[in-house]
Amino acid sequence: MEDVIRTVKVKLDVPDERCDDLHQTKEQFLHCANTTAAWAWRYPDEHCITSKQQAENALYERLRNETDLTANLVQKGIRRAIEATKSGIARLKKGETTSQPHFDAWSVVYDKRSATFHRDHVSLSTVNGRVECEYVLPDDPTGTPIGEYLLNEDYEFRMSTLQYDRSTESFYLHARMRRTTTEHEQSMTASNAKHRTVLGVDLNVGGSLAVTSTGAFIGNADEMNHRRREFKKTRGSMRQTGTRSAHLSIQSMDDREHRWMKDELHRASNQILDEAHDHECTHIAFENLTDIRDRMARAKRFHAWAFRRLYEYVEYKTET
Repeated sequence: MEDVIRTVKVKLDVPDERCDDLHQTKEQFLHCANTTAAWAWRYPDEHCITSKQQAENALYERLRNETDLTANLVQKGIRRAIEATKSGIARLKKGETTSQPHFDAWSVVYDKRSATFHRDHVSLSTVNGRVECEYVLPDDPTGTPIGEYLLNEDYEFRMSTLQYDRSTESFYLHARMRRTTTEHEQSMTASNAKHRTVLGVDLNVGGSLAVTSTGAFIGNADEMNHRRREFKKTRGSMRQTGTRSAHLSIQSMDDREHRWMKDELHRASNQILDEAHDHECTHIAFENLTDIRDRMARAKRFHAWAFRRLYEYVEYKTET
């Protein structure tokens, strides 16, 4: 048996009077993640905490009292921070500079305990009870990811991410769908993998740089934002001295930051290519980027640069 994982992005029709409930839920979810990160990150004085169970034992009751979130959402916030802490420790072991994780990207993680998934709508836990959101579906979903996976009864819903697009004031569910194949299907797929020929890539999902249609989350946008804030903070301190030495140090830091960002994007592009290779995809499609320049113009300047560069790296590497 083998699991086939696909991630589908679907727009939600959220009742106007319930939008604020989702925004407040996001704020409290990030509060759980950032509180956990502050508790778990103890470098350089002590060893950082990377045990999810230890973190939940220490923080769960406190965060339940501090928020109006359901138990599952509190746990998801805690676990998200622990994963980021593990990532930070891995960077330290490589000799890289990093610091306490910080979360500010608009995203909330849901599973079947905090959400009820249907083929035409979803029920989401919030700080003010459940909110029922219908999916905004295409008139003809045939041949689309929504038709092939979201509406396909052979696929079941797994952990999904709720995201908000500020430029359009729209909520989106990035639904992770799973189907277990039989040995016969695996044999057929090996000889005819038409449904795997195209790897879809969506940018800036749930704290990741990208998510693929196979369910892989690529890169860490939260970490990149955090590192940029650290560089900015250090540059600000240096500028206050006003010396020539400080000016030269700032230039050197700018170069180092740029190199680090490019390295991160190169790694992310390689991960996308590896994902395409592993699933025998012949094409890579950046979904929702039919007009990449217009989309990037609505994003923050740094995000626009990062997403565009990632797109260009993948495009270049597929041509060489």
